Amino acid sequence: MLSIKQQLAKRLFDIVVALIGITVFLLPIVCLIFMATVVMGEFGLFSQQRVGQHAKLFTMYKIKTMKSNTLDDANIIVDDSRIPWFGKLLRRTKLDELPQLFNVLIGNMSLVGPRPDIVGYADKLTGEDKIILSVKPGITGPATLKFRNEEDILKQQPNPKKYNDAVIWKEKVKINKDYIQNWSFLGDIKYIFKTFFP
Repeated sequence: MLSIKQQLAKRLFDIVVALIGITVFLLPIVCLIFMATVVMGEFGLFSQQRVGQHAKLFTMYKIKTMKSNTLDDANIIVDDSRIPWFGKLLRRTKLDELPQLFNVLIGNMSLVGPRPDIVGYADKLTGEDKIILSVKPGITGPATLKFRNEEDILKQQPNPKKYNDAVIWKEKVKINKDYIQNWSFLGDIKYIFKTFFP
């Protein structure tokens, strides 16, 4: 678990980078939301309740990449045909994640950490696995990088939800526990770098 000094250093870094990022990307974010609205025929900013630090729920923001009713209850894509070319481009380039800079600035997310889950996963952790809830969820992180092609993996499974719960989720828990138990500032820098230069 991160010490108070480590948490403060991580938070300070988050604030500085989020402020710079919002300053640089505010206009592109607005433009992408507008374009998503036109392409989807729905408001282009997506918001959803996710499980945050200490299992508290918060609203996470993304640029909408798909039309409504495309996901099942576990947030797994069930109808790929409802994702237009623009949405696929945003997902491939990760530009849909840009609004989460506001989540970081607000303080319910961090730049690096476990990805924020929908209700039914992180909030159900028990025992030593609950250490994952001791930190703020991140835009990127070691588990996110390992499973950056998660959607492609799930599409190949006869039962995507079952495979996600039995294989991917368990591996993510293991990776995220190791991240927290061995956290370092340089490690966070490395994960941010790998996000842009895989």
